[in-house]
Amino acid sequence: MSKINDAHANTALVKAKRAEQRSFAMSVPKEARKPNAALMKPLQPSPELAAIVGATPLPRPEVVSKVWEYIKKHKLQNPQNRREIMADEKLQAVFEGKNKVSMFEMNKHLAQHLK
Repeated sequence: MSKINDAHANTALVKAKRAEQRSFAMSVPKEARKPNAALMKPLQPSPELAAIVGATPLPRPEVVSKVWEYIKKHKLQNPQNRREIMADEKLQAVFEGKNKVSMFEMNKHLAQHLK
């Protein structure tokens, strides 16, 4: 019977120690993440992309956000496969004439339209 009690006591000690470690880790303030300067550099969109996001230079994350706003506003996500984007005329110009593009492919196409 004492072996069972010892096992329960050890388990309780291990759990208490883990809880203490978690609470310490949560109490230490994390440093604020600094945005990557290369990603925040304003880039000039091509005329095809400018038809969607505007002609002013924008950082890459803002370009992606504006393209997603356009896609959602015009309901261009495939309802059966939400990872797939069904291109309209403006997006086909950006996506090299393709009718459908995966959301992962989209970034590759956007990069070709940013200088």
